Formats: sequence, C-alpha cells, structure tokens
Amino acid sequence: MPHLQVALDLLSIEDALTIAGEAVRGGADWLEAGTPLIKNHGMRAVKQLKASFPECTVVADMKTMDTGDLEVEMAAKNGADVVVVLGAASDFTVKRAVNSARAHGVKIMADLIGVENRLQRAKELERLGVDYLLVHTPKDIQKVKLERVSASLEELRSISRSTRLPIAVACGINRETLPILKDAGAEIFVVGSAITKAKDVVATTRELCSLAGVVRAEPEEQERPSWEEIVRGFEALPTPFISDAMKRFGAMRGLKPVVGGRRIAGRAFTVRTLGGDWGKVVKAVDLAEKGDVIVVDAQGVEIAVWGELATLSAMRRGIKGVVIDGAVRDSDDIARLGFPVWARSVVPNAGEPHGHGELQVSIACGGQRVNPGDIIVADDVGVVVVPKELAHEVLAKAREVAEKERRYKEEIRSGKTLSEIFGL
Repeated sequence: MPHLQVALDLLSIEDALTIAGEAVRGGADWLEAGTPLIKNHGMRAVKQLKASFPECTVVADMKTMDTGDLEVEMAAKNGADVVVVLGAASDFTVKRAVNSARAHGVKIMADLIGVENRLQRAKELERLGVDYLLVHTPKDIQKVKLERVSASLEELRSISRSTRLPIAVACGINRETLPILKDAGAEIFVVGSAITKAKDVVATTRELCSLAGVVRAEPEEQERPSWEEIVRGFEALPTPFISDAMKRFGAMRGLKPVVGGRRIAGRAFTVRTLGGDWGKVVKAVDLAEKGDVIVVDAQGVEIAVWGELATLSAMRRGIKGVVIDGAVRDSDDIARLGFPVWARSVVPNAGEPHGHGELQVSIACGGQRVNPGDIIVADDVGVVVVPKELAHEVLAKAREVAEKERRYKEEIRSGKTLSEIFGL
C-alpha cells in the first residue's frame, strides 16, 4: 500500500505542526519528525506530532548509528510508530534496534544513506529484521532534475526485486519524479521541500497523494466498550502487564495481599483517614456501589482500620475488594472468608470510629495518586491504578503486552535464550 511521508525537516515545532495539519488535510498519512526538528527540540517534537495527529503514522528520523535499543525506546515512548536507523550502522546496533522495536510495538526503517553497496546491505538488513528500507539521496547532493533520478532507477528496481520489504524513497521528490519512482518499485514517498515550501500545501499534497495512489482510510467509528467490559478486560490481565503498558507507572509500593490467589479489578471508591480512624472507612462500605474497590489512604499507620466485621459488611454489599495504605487485623478470618484485601501491615490493634476524613476525593495510596472512578487492578503480585481517562487505551496496550509475552515464551520454547531475543 503506498504512503506519502511528509519530511518535516524544520527547526520550529509550530511551523511543523502547521504544515503537518495542512498536509494531512491534503491526504498525507505519514508524518516525519525530521532530524533537524528532533535535534532542536528532542523527543518533544515526536510527542507533539503524535498527540496532534494520532491517526497518522509518525516517523522519528533519529538516524541512529549507535545505542539502537535506547534510541528506539526513547522514540517509541514518545509516540513514534516508525524509527529510522542508519543502514551503515553495525549489525549489532541494527539488531538491538529491531529487538527494542519489537518490545515497544514499533517498526524500524533502515536508511541506506552513505552505504556503498546498497543492494547487498538491503539484503542483510532484511535478514536482520528491519521493516522498511529507505533509498535516500543526501539532501546536500540532491539534484531535483529528472535525469538525476533516472540514473538511480535501476538500483531502486534491483533492491525492490531482491527484497520483500516495502521501499521508501527520498530524493527531492516532486510531481514529475514521483510516478517514475513508483513504477520502479517505491511504495513510500518521502517528500520534503516540495510540500513544506509549497505555496498551497493542501493542494500540493493532494496532487502528490493522487499520483502515489495514497488512499487514507477514514477511521471507523468503533463503539467504545462499557465500563463493565473494561473492568472485565483488566481482571483477565496480570498486574505486571498493565504496569508495562503504562511504562512502569501506576504500581503501588509496599502493599501485600492478605488473601492469596485472588485477582480483582474495579472502580475506586476513595477514602482518606488518619490515625487509625475507621469511621469513614465503614461509611464507604454503605456508599460504594456493587463491584467497586474501596481504596483507603490511612497514612501507612500501623493501627487497623479494617477487620472481620467490615469484611462481612462489604461482602453483603457486593464490594469487590479493599486496598489500604495502612493496617488491617483479623487476617485469619478475612482469609477464611476469602475476601480480597491488600494492606501495608497486619496488626491486632484497631483504632476508633471518630469519623474524621473524606470520601471520594483524590488520595495517595502506595505512592500513587488515586482519583474516584480510577480502575484498580490487584493480584498476588501487587496493586496497579489506571487513570479512568486512560482506561481504554491502557487496556489495549496491556493486551498487546500479553501477546508479546506469549510470543517470547514461544521463542524460548523453540530454543532461544532471553538475551538472544532482546539482543543483549
């Protein structure tokens, strides 16, 4: 499938976003954070492009020559879908970049700029696992004249015939050269100044998209899952997968399960209390809805705010579980009842029900911010909080993490070691 990649080789993020918006209106489906833009603004350039145009494929032109794993991870965590490494880099660097891309769900484009034997290196890069090849004429020596492009057509045809990878081209493409490059086997057309310096960016992009045969699919309106479906989805996933999906954020510290072998997910009903005061905690049992998880900020105090009687009451009300940054007692009775509780400590002494505190406010629990309605997922490993506004996105990413884990296990069963899989 052909794509038009707009190379935003600019110094200003504002200019890049403005031109990108016009190019997208003209039909462009790939946007490149050019090397000058990245060098001037860092990963913020990639992040802002993806945030502004989530429907487009964002290419980070890192021109990576070393530390392939690190640079790919940086770009991926800031929204890149494709990361550019130099084909002239060592096989080891390319392989580490490819492994990092697999781990973070992105693709690798290998730029053949500066490579003497492009055909041979293209074949090697395909074996190393890259996803795209870029046949690139350096900007400093580009000649936009048609005869300059024609001189490279046979090389492009040879690379296209010799590999199964999609071929991108960057060589001062314009309306005259694009159809010729397409006939020679190019599928991704990297266009820079012909668009960024055009008087009418929308019209120019539309014409180039038409010549390339780019058809940008309109995003389908998908019915968003209900909260019940989201909760069930999280309940099927281990907490480490969810933490990975949030780039290691969201995991509470220091809380342990009182009852083993349970996994729950539910919306947070929050409580803040102090000094072992359990009055507001038991009031939360009355007010929380069936399926909620009560989350208590008890300041880590080693005076119990939860025990057997509160557990019996919560079970009758359909509360799914309790997470307490503080202490509980009656752990033997709670275990016998099988009610899911996570706490910082277990003690015999309880506080008093003075009723000081607040319900359904933003709290801190296990070192994480928890707002009413956030998704709480807890199992034998620990407790993770997912912000409610990110629940759908995190669930999708966590499922991708689960699928990657499945693939890694298959590779280990086939004889590979973990260091081989990740190129360590």
